[in-house]
Amino acid sequence: MRSGGEMVQVSSDYLIWHIYDATIKAELFSTGVQTGSRFVILDPIVLPADAAVVVTNANHARVETDSSKSLFAPIELKEQFPTANYLTDGMDVHGLQVIALPGAAPGEFAFHDPRDGGSMIVGDALINFGSYGFSLLPGKYCTNRKQMITSLRRLLELPFTRIFFAHGEP
Repeated sequence: MRSGGEMVQVSSDYLIWHIYDATIKAELFSTGVQTGSRFVILDPIVLPADAAVVVTNANHARVETDSSKSLFAPIELKEQFPTANYLTDGMDVHGLQVIALPGAAPGEFAFHDPRDGGSMIVGDALINFGSYGFSLLPGKYCTNRKQMITSLRRLLELPFTRIFFAHGEP
């Protein structure tokens, strides 16, 4: 298992950390959020033993974990994690609202935290790294880019002051 880099405290409830994965030539970011009594990690690189795990899309099953404590994108990962729980649009995951983003990577979701001005956590649909800067997921990685753009408009209906990415700085 690869270990993540130094953890950075972004706010009282949020941490991020990242590593470079040479096999896919990209920075991988994990976001950790304290939601009441639970510490939730999205797109994990390294897992504390008592953390809940949420994977934002089918491409982010980065570490082996006890799938009974995990939430994964539906269908795409059922073979790999047969006993896992699966995300659905609108569900609540430890205080985070689940938002399906069809058209992006297979099984893509974003998560909204309404606390402290609001936070948005996205998997691949939005990126913020390298020569791309802050941008949409490039079309070659989308299942339907036009549909993804329509899906992303739903995020603008929710209040948020910060956004966390699976690929890039907040």
